[in-house]
Amino acid sequence: MTAPKTRRSTFLGRLSLPERNYIAEALRTETVGGVLLLAAAVAAIVWANTPLRESYESFRGLHLGPSSLGLNLSIQHWAADGLLAVFFFVAGIELKRELVAGELREPKAAILPVVAAVCGMAMPALVYFTVNEIGGGSLGGWAVPTATDIAFALAVLAVIGTSLPSALRAFLLTLAVVDDLFAILIIAVFFTSQLNFVALGLSVLGLAVFWLLLRKGVRGWYIYVPLAVVNWALMYNSGVHATIAGVAMGLMLRCTTRDGEKYSPGEHIEHLVRPLSAGLAVPLFALFSAGVAVSGGALSDVFSKPETLGVVLGLVLGKAIGVFGGTWCAARFTRAELNPELKWPDVLAVASLAGIGFTVSLLISELAFADDPLLTDESKAAVLIGSLIAAVLASVLLKLRDNKYKKLCAEEDRDEDQDGIPDVYEQDNPDYHLRMAAIHEAKAAEHRRLAEVASTRPAGDDGPA
Repeated sequence: MTAPKTRRSTFLGRLSLPERNYIAEALRTETVGGVLLLAAAVAAIVWANTPLRESYESFRGLHLGPSSLGLNLSIQHWAADGLLAVFFFVAGIELKRELVAGELREPKAAILPVVAAVCGMAMPALVYFTVNEIGGGSLGGWAVPTATDIAFALAVLAVIGTSLPSALRAFLLTLAVVDDLFAILIIAVFFTSQLNFVALGLSVLGLAVFWLLLRKGVRGWYIYVPLAVVNWALMYNSGVHATIAGVAMGLMLRCTTRDGEKYSPGEHIEHLVRPLSAGLAVPLFALFSAGVAVSGGALSDVFSKPETLGVVLGLVLGKAIGVFGGTWCAARFTRAELNPELKWPDVLAVASLAGIGFTVSLLISELAFADDPLLTDESKAAVLIGSLIAAVLASVLLKLRDNKYKKLCAEEDRDEDQDGIPDVYEQDNPDYHLRMAAIHEAKAAEHRRLAEVASTRPAGDDGPA
């Protein structure tokens, strides 16, 4: 007697309808934010490469805030440490939701994007390390090419007009969420300066109060917003990067629904805060961080200096090889079967898209080369160039399959019975087949009626039936 075959799981298969709707809503906001991010980055580069360059430098260097509280920061630092805390707060909510209700809630489903994200961060770091070890450059920037910018990637998708199937979009979003988690850990572990244990202890106490209030069901933005600001300020003064406070508070929110709730508190707050993050916080960070001088000499330096060359190659080659290789190996050894409607080149295209590292990569550039302003700007230029090359490469790969993607998306969205639920989610429902039979019969009857009218119409009469 032969042993029964082990059922193979499907990789990049159809999402559940609630998950598909959530992904569509989340990516819609991120796409709009990505377009604003692109506009802000272009504005920063133009501003920094015109005769108004001095005004750009003086404006982002302007200091604001109370010195007595250790918060007399430049506008550039307010954007990097303050506004990005909002971005990481949303990232924390996304991660919590993925862990309890999304793609990461089941170990079998989580292993592929987690392995892909880990390999997609390890390989760029290895590429950077190899280039700089051979070229004698600084190894301090190894983390710069490790991050993926989901908003920028989706902006590229919006610009090239690719109808990417929801499964591929969900994979990209989950990949970016896990990527953000490891980026946060990298910032916390490797870019923490001298610790102020008093401020750190008070910050932990403040986070505990935040968690306790949530557990007790206390409501009111006027309680949580001031407490969040205090926690952020304490975390900043502790020496730990202030964005860690944002992600910590995001992870504390409940992301599961209870009886009578349409949305969980985490989903509700994310819905409110995500537009602020994508539409204001991240674009302003880009405006004050992406402004680097671009000239013929500066561009040639990007490809001649080991630090900047390592960043470019890490984003373009390291990300693509890491994400694709990690995904293929995980699928191979977990017996996961690729969705038959997709091909491995589709995964390679998404892996190339993951090489667009902008927001977090620029932040890490500032942290990694804080003692060398020139190398900081050169590293930022390398991030911009590497992201641009990755975007072009991904666009070419996606365009090659654009017609196939459009057919898949049309099939996903088809709703012949017009009940608001795509037909692919109703095909196992007997009532659906009865409704469709009635619809097809009505259409056939209408076609027969029109044919009869046409057959009785006098020759040469082309008027309306």
